[in-house]
Amino acid sequence: MLAVVKIAGQQFKVQTGDSLYVPHIEGNNGDKVEFNEVLLVDNDGKISIGSDIKAIVKAEIVAALVQGDKVIAFKMKRRKGFRKKHGHRTHYTRIKIESIA
Repeated sequence: MLAVVKIAGQQFKVQTGDSLYVPHIEGNNGDKVEFNEVLLVDNDGKISIGSDIKAIVKAEIVAALVQGDKVIAFKMKRRKGFRKKHGHRTHYTRIKIESIA
């Protein structure tokens, strides 16, 4: 069984047993999470799309806070002595899909 689910404004293709990184979700390790916004369900070749989907994706939080790679934004204007350096690391949550019901 395959589903496309919307999590924090992004779409993810998930199957039972998958482990993926999603934008940070509030919770602790071991907490159960449900995602109601399912966009597509493929059940052995039978595809359901749109408002007739009644599926819920259940997942477990494996790692509550995972930091992504460091991203540097560097601005400079030549001959002016203007240099500005900003950096950040995006926060993610690692979840494991338990069931699509």
